[in-house]
Amino acid sequence: MTLHLLWATVVLLPLLGAAVLLTTRADGGRASAWLHRWSVRLAQLALLPALALTLLPPDDQGRVAAVEVPWLMLGTTVALDPAGRSLLLVAVVLYGSALTAVSWRHTRRAAELEAFLLVSFVGNLGVYAATDAATFYLAFAVMSFAAAGLVLHERTGVAHRAARVYLTLTVVSEAAVLGALILTVGAGGMALADAPAAVAASPHTPAIVGLLVVGFGVKAGLVPLHLWLPLAHPAAPPAASAVLSGAMVKAGLIGWLRFLPLGEVELRTWGMVVVLLALAGALGAAVVGVGQRDPKVVLAYSTVSQMGYLSAVVGVSLVQPALAPAATASAVVYAVHHGLAKGALFLGVPVWKHHRTNRSRWVVVGGLAAASLAVVGAPFTSGALGKYATKTAVEGAALWGLDLVQVLPLVATGSTLLLVRFTWLLLHTEPDPLPVESDPELPAWLVIVLASLVLPWAVTESWVPVTGVPQLDPVTLWDATWPILLGLVPAVLVWWCARSGGRGWRAHAKAVRALRAIPAGDLVVPAERVVTLAGQRLGRAGGSLGNTREQGLERLSSGWTGWRDRAAGPLGSLTRSVESYRGSGVLVLALLGLVVLVQVVGR
Repeated sequence: MTLHLLWATVVLLPLLGAAVLLTTRADGGRASAWLHRWSVRLAQLALLPALALTLLPPDDQGRVAAVEVPWLMLGTTVALDPAGRSLLLVAVVLYGSALTAVSWRHTRRAAELEAFLLVSFVGNLGVYAATDAATFYLAFAVMSFAAAGLVLHERTGVAHRAARVYLTLTVVSEAAVLGALILTVGAGGMALADAPAAVAASPHTPAIVGLLVVGFGVKAGLVPLHLWLPLAHPAAPPAASAVLSGAMVKAGLIGWLRFLPLGEVELRTWGMVVVLLALAGALGAAVVGVGQRDPKVVLAYSTVSQMGYLSAVVGVSLVQPALAPAATASAVVYAVHHGLAKGALFLGVPVWKHHRTNRSRWVVVGGLAAASLAVVGAPFTSGALGKYATKTAVEGAALWGLDLVQVLPLVATGSTLLLVRFTWLLLHTEPDPLPVESDPELPAWLVIVLASLVLPWAVTESWVPVTGVPQLDPVTLWDATWPILLGLVPAVLVWWCARSGGRGWRAHAKAVRALRAIPAGDLVVPAERVVTLAGQRLGRAGGSLGNTREQGLERLSSGWTGWRDRAAGPLGSLTRSVESYRGSGVLVLALLGLVVLVQVVGR
C-alpha cells in the first residue's frame, strides 16, 4: 500500500502542480497571486517523490518499487529496472534544475513553461518505469506531445516552424510505434519482459523492427529522422533544451532496448542499416554542425552525433546477438553520461551570458570546461568511462570488413570540432548581465555539472555494471586522447591561416563559407520545398472540384450561418477560452483526471 501511495504521489503531484500553474495568475486576486508565485518558485519540489523512488532498494529480481494496478487501462505494472532507474535519476536532475532555472523572475511566461516541463516529466517517467506495452505507449505519447509546448514557448516565427517540423515527425513516430506495439502485443509481447522474444518469434519480425527503428529513431535523432533537433533547440528556452537533449532523446534509446529483439535473433540486414545511418549521423553531424552560427544549434548537432554513437551500438547488437547484454549495459552508462554533460552545456549557454562579466565567470568557465571535456571523452571524465565501456562491449564486431572499434573513436574527433566551434561562438556572444542576487539559475546549473562528474561513475559501480572501466595505463590514456588531438588539428590550422592570411586562408575561407551555407535542420529545407510544391499542385488539381463543391454547399451554408450567428455569443467566449494556451492545458489535465476517476470508480 505504501508503494502504491508513493507511485500515486510521483505521478499526481507534478500533474497537480501543472494544473495550479495553469489556473492561477500573477495578476489575479490575493490568494491566486500568492499561490501562483509560490507554485512557480517551488515547482521543482514536485519531483522529490520520484527522486525518493530511485533510491529505494531493489528486490530479488533487481527491480525497484514494482507495483501492479490491474484496474488501470489493460492492467498496468510499473517498476524500475537498472536502466530505467538510472535514466530516471538523470531525468530528475535535469528537470529539477530546469524548473529551478525557470523560476527565475526574468523568465518569460515561467508558469506555462514549468507546466509543460512537469507534464513532460510525467511522460518521461512513464517511459522509464512502464513494464507493459499499453502504459509505455501512453507515457511516450504524453511526453512527445507535451514537449511541443517547450518548443513553441517563445511563439516566434522560428518557434512555430520548429514546432511544425517537430509535431510532423512526432506524429510519424507515434504512428510507427503504435503499429509496432500492436503487432508485438499480438505476438504475445504485452509485458515488456516478453516483448523481445515475441518480436523474434513473430511472422512479422522485419515489419516490427522496421517500425521500431523509425518510430524510436525520430526521438533518438537517427539520420535522416533528426531534422527536428537542430530546429527545436534554438527555438526552445535553454532550460527546455537541456531536458530535450538530456532526457527526452533517451526515450528513443530505451524504446529500442525494451522492444527490439536484442540478443534473441540475428537480424543482419536491419542491424547493418541502423549502423550505417548511425555512423552517417555520428560523423556527418560534426561536418554540418561546425558551420552553424548559434551555439545551441552546434550543441544540437553534437547530440545527433552522440546519439548516432549510441545507435551504432544498438545496431551491432542486432547483427551479433551475443554482444547484446554487454552492449545494452554500456549504452545505458553512456546515456547517463551524455544526458548530464549535454544538459550542463545547454543550460550553460545563458549562464555564461549572464555571468561572463562578474566574479562568477571563472566558476562558469570551469563548469563548461568540465562538461565539454566529458562530452569529447577526455581521460578521467565520465565520457571516457562511457566510451571505454561501449568500445569494450562491441570489440570484435566487424562490419563490411571494418572493425567498428576503429571507427567509433572518430566520433570523439567530430565532438572536439563541435565543442571548439561552440566555445568560439560563446566567446563572441554578447553578455546579458542580470542581478545576481535573484538568480537561482547558476546553482541549478552547478547541480547538473556536479552530477555529470559523479553520477555516471556511481551508476556504473552500483546499478549498471559494465564489462570494463578505463584504467590508468598509458595505452588506455592514449586511446582516449588521440581522437581529441586529431580534432584539434583542423581547428588550429584554420586559426593559423586566419592569422597569417594569404592563399591558404582563402582556400579555408571557401570551405568555411560552404559549411555556413548549410542551414540548421539541413535536410528539412529541401523537404519543405517538396511538400510546398506538392501542396500547390494538389491545390490546382482540386480547384475545379472545389468550385463545384462550393456551389452545391452554398445553399446549405446559408442556414448554418444563421444558426451560428444566434449562438455566437455564448459559444464564442467558450471557444476562445479553449483555444488559448492556458485553457487548452486545463482542459487536457481535466480530461486526464476524469479518465483516472472513471478508472477508480469502475475498479
